[in-house]
Amino acid sequence: MNIQFESERLMYRPIEISDAEALFELDSNPNVHQYLGNQPLTSIDQVLGYINSLQNQYINNGIGRFAAVLKETNEVIGWAGLKFITEPENNHVNFYDLGYRLQEKHWRKGYALEAAKAWLDYGFNQMNLPKMYASAHVDNIGSNTILQRIGMIQTGQFYWEDLLCNWYEMENPN
Repeated sequence: MNIQFESERLMYRPIEISDAEALFELDSNPNVHQYLGNQPLTSIDQVLGYINSLQNQYINNGIGRFAAVLKETNEVIGWAGLKFITEPENNHVNFYDLGYRLQEKHWRKGYALEAAKAWLDYGFNQMNLPKMYASAHVDNIGSNTILQRIGMIQTGQFYWEDLLCNWYEMENPN
């Protein structure tokens, strides 16, 4: 997969095996998993399985979650991107989900908002998607604020693995 693009401070590229340590730092942090069911990763093997799953998404769907890389330092600080969801979620199936996850040391610096805007733009203007979706745990004020700031509309709530989440939608404005 040769998709790669940039926003002001971040570069987005497919996730590679060499990103395993950075992704383990991300997903082994209990604070990162506070609104994801509190099941942080405990071994690098779990990350390798996750990377394999992501790479299969690239092959099968032509898109997926991408490494979010600080252009200034070339550091992988997390991931962002569009995931094609093929299993039922909130009575939807076969839809594009906008998502992002950053290492805690990079929170509150505007990177998640920057990434969300970049991927919203990519989905609508490069992929010509008619609609995109996103969700966030009801108590995750940061993510809910970001989704609202990029123009997504909360249209309801649903339970994902026993977690109450807000559901967001946005139609392509073009």
